[in-house]
Amino acid sequence: MTQTLAIIPARGGSKGIPHKNLRLLAGKPLVAHTVTQAIQAQSVDRIVVSTDDSEIAQVARRYGAEVVWRPASISGDTASSESALLYTLEHLDANEDYAPDLLVFLQCTSPLTHSEDIDGTIQALLDEEADSALAVTHFHYFVWKSATQGGAVGINHDKNVRLRRQDRAPQYLETGAVYVMRTPGFIESKHRFFGKTALHVMPAERCLEIDEPVDLEIAEVLLRHREQARRAELLPKPISALVLDFDGVFTDNHVVVREDGLESVRCHRGDGWGLSGLKAMGLPLLVISSEKNPVVAARCDKLGLPYAQAIEDKLTTLTDWTREHGISLESLVYLGNDVNDLACLEAVGCGVVVNDAHPEVVPSAQMVLERRGGQGAIRELADLILGTMKEN
Repeated sequence: MTQTLAIIPARGGSKGIPHKNLRLLAGKPLVAHTVTQAIQAQSVDRIVVSTDDSEIAQVARRYGAEVVWRPASISGDTASSESALLYTLEHLDANEDYAPDLLVFLQCTSPLTHSEDIDGTIQALLDEEADSALAVTHFHYFVWKSATQGGAVGINHDKNVRLRRQDRAPQYLETGAVYVMRTPGFIESKHRFFGKTALHVMPAERCLEIDEPVDLEIAEVLLRHREQARRAELLPKPISALVLDFDGVFTDNHVVVREDGLESVRCHRGDGWGLSGLKAMGLPLLVISSEKNPVVAARCDKLGLPYAQAIEDKLTTLTDWTREHGISLESLVYLGNDVNDLACLEAVGCGVVVNDAHPEVVPSAQMVLERRGGQGAIRELADLILGTMKEN
């Protein structure tokens, strides 16, 4: 059985963008995006981050990777990526007698890389019985250079012949995202390209290297768009209804108790706007709460939402409501935050929890929102549902 090791070099020093590998991008440190996709790659057996930085090491471990410490001698600006790869292989061989068949070199400065790109590059090497492989993308541009005698000349074209794209021989741009090597050959050559080299073509929209601050801004937009599309795919099609818990969803899970015993909570006005948009689209809504405080009724009445409160068995209430309205549980979205929502989250087509949900309920949810309860989580989900309904 082929053993495949992925190594992600991630130095602590970066002159162009200070602490680049730790910069937050779509809510996660830059290095975490590559670790996450490597974990999801079906062809990768083990993931190691090579670093000299304790913060990067902490992030790498938190997201599921192992860490091999890189010595200072190969941690400077002039150190090659190959030196980090070779050191990691030597370390694992000396300390664990571990020598993988294939080595996957991943650049954490390519945060748009998908697990499909990793698996695809590995498969390209295997299919072509190659020694090395890399991820590329189609390249259709005309490249020029200054001539020694003055003027300019074409590099990849004859300037006197302007061929159409479809008439030109295919050319490819190295993405810098994924490289795959047969380990023995890499150790011998000490270079990522040796022997027969295979190509895997990545979609152009996933090709971006973080070199300048503006690249972070571009990547942020593209990653947010990708995440939005991924979440939309989790929703039932069509969506028949949205049912919500109250405490910790409409509220931030805090309560203010006055001297006379009256309680008050904090809600987010944006949530009301989001729900009004769903009401305008005709989507059935329901609030089910175990809370007895009259604040539930007050808020729901103001928003014009049907509700059931002081409910101990939420699933029975939910099931009865869906039967009464002719709604299937499989086409329903439920938003909760705590253990009393578990049964409902597991019974519906798409269970969703707020970002600060109790850890025990998170594994039962298909989707975890970016926002916390009482801080716009309902608006976030409402906007996602509304966008999906308008598309369909």
